[in-house]
Amino acid sequence: MELLKSHNPATGDLVGEVPITPVDQIPSFVARARSAQPGWEALGAQGRANVLRQAAEIFAERAEEHGRLMSAEMGKPLKEATGEAKSLSRMDHELQEMIDALEPEVVEDGRLRSTVYRDPLGVCAAITPWNFPMAMPSWMVLPALMAGNTVVFKPSEETPLSGQAYADALNQVLPDDVLLVVHGADAQGKSLVRSDVDMIAFTGSREVGKHILREASGDLKRVVLELGGKDPLVVLADADVEAAAKFAAWNSFRNAGQVCVATERIFVMDDIAKEFEEALGRVASAMKLGSGQEDPDVGPMVNARQRDHVLAQLQAAVEAGARVVAGGDGHRDNFVTPTVLADVTDDMDIATRETFGPVACVTRVSSEDEAVERANDTRFGLGAVVYGGDEEKAGAVARRLKAGMVGVNRPPGGAVGTPWIGARESGFGFHKGKDGHRQFTQTRVVTHKL
Repeated sequence: MELLKSHNPATGDLVGEVPITPVDQIPSFVARARSAQPGWEALGAQGRANVLRQAAEIFAERAEEHGRLMSAEMGKPLKEATGEAKSLSRMDHELQEMIDALEPEVVEDGRLRSTVYRDPLGVCAAITPWNFPMAMPSWMVLPALMAGNTVVFKPSEETPLSGQAYADALNQVLPDDVLLVVHGADAQGKSLVRSDVDMIAFTGSREVGKHILREASGDLKRVVLELGGKDPLVVLADADVEAAAKFAAWNSFRNAGQVCVATERIFVMDDIAKEFEEALGRVASAMKLGSGQEDPDVGPMVNARQRDHVLAQLQAAVEAGARVVAGGDGHRDNFVTPTVLADVTDDMDIATRETFGPVACVTRVSSEDEAVERANDTRFGLGAVVYGGDEEKAGAVARRLKAGMVGVNRPPGGAVGTPWIGARESGFGFHKGKDGHRQFTQTRVVTHKL
């Protein structure tokens, strides 16, 4: 039996291992899930919610254990990992939102009465990332199950133990074969995509997302993809500089920058640029680097490959003329020192290709028009943020940014009930909110004469 080993990126210690799923067994996993699907669907939305609510208590009881596991397996600070784990137990509101999203709708026009139903698709493949190894599975698995689908779940090969722990908690209350887990890397992921599933939900790189979309086109599988970004922050001349710098540091460095909506490009008006760079540099320099168990501000990169990518981008940027404001050296093992670069230009790789590391890149601009033009000069479009003293003016700038989610003086994610959505090459379909939950369903219209 071949094993997938998981190592702590901060120490190199073995955290644990799981059996790799043989590729030739994946069709049988899908067949088992398909056999279980009619019974799961028959429970109805309220019945399925009643089953899943039982898992909330399990997630609450295991939150500390799950937090320690995620911190050890992917390196994030323990307090952040525990917060992620605790969030899994707070599912009541979202389950009710899913029930509401699935409720049939009646439309009449004086001649006809049509009922719009949202039925299960069948079997959903959920392929999830390592940076939020329990939260992201929940974004896919929970709405898929609530819609009446069964799920074959492949967690990232970087965090298989966290993915398995997530599934184990749900499987304590779910019927057999409603949620099955496949472990492995590219071969298993590709096999699952090619298999007889009805839908694929994936979060990860744009390149893999495009491959999935091509593969799914053969039999028109339904697809939801969240593919990361190169998120801009625009800091207007009347912004609260200290507040903008604190946000920039938090959103550039949290989870070691390994966040899909991390701030990766900062456009600051000339008038306040020096003050902003100094403020951001102070915050970055004060950040504590360490393993997740040491309660740091910033943990390690998930692996050496990701570390090398970030360091290569940093070195190339400096060689091309970027100025180091803070950090830039002291990197060790899988740890990258939080770094602030200024004078970043659009021809640098670090300005165009996703970094996914603890680097804040600052570019000075002379006008709002220039800031908007350069912020939009990308193939990505997940999130964006505008900081400004005049909320109405900042909101007007926000409306000009070509991203799926834009925050004004705050992160880009919206109010509870709004979708999490990427524009351009940052997404295909979306998550969250009623519209996001309905992505996991087949809409059907049944019409009668009045």
